[in-house]
Amino acid sequence: MKALFVAHSFPRFEGDAAGSFILGLATALVQHGVDVRVIAPSAAGLDRTSVIRGITVRRFRYAPRAYETLAYRGTMADDVAKSVIAKVALGSFIASETATILSQTSAWKPDVIHAHWWFPNGVAASTASRLSGVPLVTTSHGSDLRLLQHKPGARPLARYVFRRSARVTCVSSWLAAQAAPLCRTAPVVAPMPAATSLFEPIGTRDTNRIVFVGRLSVQKGIETAMRALTMMTRNIILDVIGDGPDGSALMELANQLGLSDRIQWHGHMKHGELPQLLSRASALIAPFLDEGLGLVAAEAQLCETPPVGFASGGLVDVIEDNVTGALVAPGDIAALAAAVQGIVDDPALRERLGKAGRVTALARFSPASVAERYAQVYRDAVSEDAK
Repeated sequence: MKALFVAHSFPRFEGDAAGSFILGLATALVQHGVDVRVIAPSAAGLDRTSVIRGITVRRFRYAPRAYETLAYRGTMADDVAKSVIAKVALGSFIASETATILSQTSAWKPDVIHAHWWFPNGVAASTASRLSGVPLVTTSHGSDLRLLQHKPGARPLARYVFRRSARVTCVSSWLAAQAAPLCRTAPVVAPMPAATSLFEPIGTRDTNRIVFVGRLSVQKGIETAMRALTMMTRNIILDVIGDGPDGSALMELANQLGLSDRIQWHGHMKHGELPQLLSRASALIAPFLDEGLGLVAAEAQLCETPPVGFASGGLVDVIEDNVTGALVAPGDIAALAAAVQGIVDDPALRERLGKAGRVTALARFSPASVAERYAQVYRDAVSEDAK
């Protein structure tokens, strides 16, 4: 079985966090007997073809180098909305991606094309699938379906991509419920794998330290985490891992809230550096709203660090309240703060939640079990296409 991945976010180098979960799926599938190649966009400093952990990656050019900035920053939708040049670059992006998929289907002859995110990759892949006859699998990771909330006019295009797909997968049951009306068959719930060999308890845990991991944006809820911190005892320190356009404003807010001495800003970190800080913390604070899955919560569980978040989006698939972590009503900052404080103050509770969380995450997000699920999705897609 050969699977051709198409993604606008995929690691540019070993240890890069961009699309690392897709690389995790690719390497897991190889161990499961599926040959995987990847098509991803070019960017400054990247070779046209490279190999990362044995996975061949073909990078396509779509604009003069100065304008190849749509991918890898997590701001594609905002960039396109604000800039005419970005809109032109997006059109070129989809056209070049389509041509590259067709070239690879002709030369390599994959059994299935696997588009990650219906937009923009599913748009290109659906055209290439129709022209090449290679069946298409489309996976929604969350941001692509969130796009439809702000751009409802895009629903016909999303419907076209999903109904052109032999199979649609979603990384959480919450996303599957949203995608279902757009699909001709029920979406398959199939999360991405966690790096179970990387994320494990390491070193000594600080009893007064909590951690936030994510983009510094409204959707990830970092401001909510900061306001929750003001409701906790002053000895609790918050490690913030991530970057984003709101970084400077958030640091200023920390000053206004009197939190400058209680927050440590680590910025972007390589994926391999996360287990140390996750294992050091007593809890992960994850105030995400409408998160597609929240794989970082599973990574925290693997480190026996209980995640605490809102009962929103895909987090309800990852966290079982008072069993593998804690969930509170979306937007209830006081309840979020109390749940974190309760875990920090009760080492026995933290240990119970942490050990149960690791067992559950190993079973649900292990690369082997996720790869088996996707290999079956591919077999079903090929069988469906042959009818």
